[in-house]
Amino acid sequence: DLKNKSFKIAADVEIPEGAANGILTTQGGRFGGWSLCLLDGKPAFQYNAAGVFEYSIVAKDKLAPGRHALMVSFDYDGGGVGKGGKVTISVGDKPIAEGRIERTIPFRISIDETLDIGEDTGTPVSKDYQVPFRFTGKLNRVVVRLGDSKLTAEDEEQIRRAKAAIGLSQ
Repeated sequence: DLKNKSFKIAADVEIPEGAANGILTTQGGRFGGWSLCLLDGKPAFQYNAAGVFEYSIVAKDKLAPGRHALMVSFDYDGGGVGKGGKVTISVGDKPIAEGRIERTIPFRISIDETLDIGEDTGTPVSKDYQVPFRFTGKLNRVVVRLGDSKLTAEDEEQIRRAKAAIGLSQ
């Protein structure tokens, strides 16, 4: 559950000669979700808040051939549900792209889409790719680290009421 908190997603990838493209990991789809992928060989983090607010943070350079530790960090602003935060994409310890997501998904990413690794098996998070958008390099490992929730008791109650209103127990 990446909602309403900071998180980090790391991927251990091997890029062949001539570049690689595709999904490293994604959750959700066209009507809400996120993806970490390579677009035209460039690391990218895309975020889609209910199909209304769409964000794309893309590195300016392609990854060189070889093995890389790619990471995206999201630092949630807090102060309520669905707030924004800062995105940093790094290779090793070197930041290669930064941006902001002003609005995030507050309650539920998707009812009918899953967390995918190496390809997108549902609808695309962004118009920048077509499913399944299989990763064309070698994906050795993906790790997700969740940060602490920055929600107050009132925020948690707001989430509980919103889920109950649409018949969700989680």
